[in-house]
Amino acid sequence: MRGMKHQMRAEYGGNGVAGGVRLWHVVRGEESVAMCGRELAADARVREAVDWGKTAELCCHTCGAYFLREAPYLADEHR
Repeated sequence: MRGMKHQMRAEYGGNGVAGGVRLWHVVRGEESVAMCGRELAADARVREAVDWGKTAELCCHTCGAYFLREAPYLADEHR
């Protein structure tokens, strides 16, 4: 999975974009299916994966667990 890029993608509540972000998920690449399996709008707001846990809104716990298994966290893992 080396080199795989992740990004955060928004899930909106019942009012859609107008209601704001309900929850942040992680997707692989530019997919619209979150790592937890939830289908997200292809045009939903995105953020860099490094923003995980740094948002005012909650983040999906399941996506976070999968993301941590795939994301390198030690300096020598980036090589």
